[in-house]
Amino acid sequence: MRFRLGLSLPVTLLLTIGWSPPLSGQGAAPAAQYVGSDVCLNCHEASATAFGKTMMGKTFMAHPRTALEKQGCEGCHGPGSRHAESGGQEQGGMIRFGKGSKTPVEDQNAVCLQCHEKGARMFWQASTHESRDVACTNCHTVMTDVSERSGLKYSTVLNTCAQCHLQRASQQRRFSHMPLREGKMECTSCHNPHGTPNDKLLVASTVNEVCYSCHAEKRGPFLHEHPPVTENCANCHDSHGSNHEKMLKTAKPRLCQQCHDPTRHPSRAYAMNDPNVTPVRFIPGRQCANCHFAIHGSNHPSGKAFTR
Repeated sequence: MRFRLGLSLPVTLLLTIGWSPPLSGQGAAPAAQYVGSDVCLNCHEASATAFGKTMMGKTFMAHPRTALEKQGCEGCHGPGSRHAESGGQEQGGMIRFGKGSKTPVEDQNAVCLQCHEKGARMFWQASTHESRDVACTNCHTVMTDVSERSGLKYSTVLNTCAQCHLQRASQQRRFSHMPLREGKMECTSCHNPHGTPNDKLLVASTVNEVCYSCHAEKRGPFLHEHPPVTENCANCHDSHGSNHEKMLKTAKPRLCQQCHDPTRHPSRAYAMNDPNVTPVRFIPGRQCANCHFAIHGSNHPSGKAFTR
């Protein structure tokens, strides 16, 4: 007597007629095995040649140090026996990287974190980029040499970050900007894209601490401190670039007037025809800093108004 497995029959009846449940894993494809990088070279010789010229390729292929590095291609892509036996038609559980990959981003990144888990990557888990499913391969490429260091996807850090942060990258084209275009600093001078415990992925706990790493003369402490300066440098400056001098957010004196009421003080811009306001000609160049030049802080006993 024959029964189709799709029929709903009591288990006791099935056992009576000699049926037994399938063993665990029975009928499933055999697990892939490690076959070595030499097998990969049969089809991927061009890729292997390009990879061998990179820093990681020289490490994996010429001077492997750990058991993982000695696995070569399979150290990152996983065992490739099923892939090789199918002539490349079947992935066989291998890990692929890049936009066309069906491997989840989390699994792709886990491969990289096998080795790159310390130092700047300590805070990758739950970081801004990790929580938004940014893959390591979105910014890095290990199969070919594109950048001089760090295995970047583009020639510079600025161009790599510009894939997503177009507005910030365009600000570097403005009149006043940080020297990123000149190669004297990079986005990573202020931000750690792999994650930090600080706001905006800053490399220091506050905006001011990051700025003081270069502008130490503004740190103080000062006898007379300017509150907006001690609070946040970004109150007055746009660190990503501005069309005003010294990367100011607004031209002077309007920048100062955002906090300071110009009543009874000759700081009103374009007040030449207003009889109730002291003419602006008393501010040469229309800048408060012509008199209050120690605006970041003063140590002079009479520098309460930052005039000396």
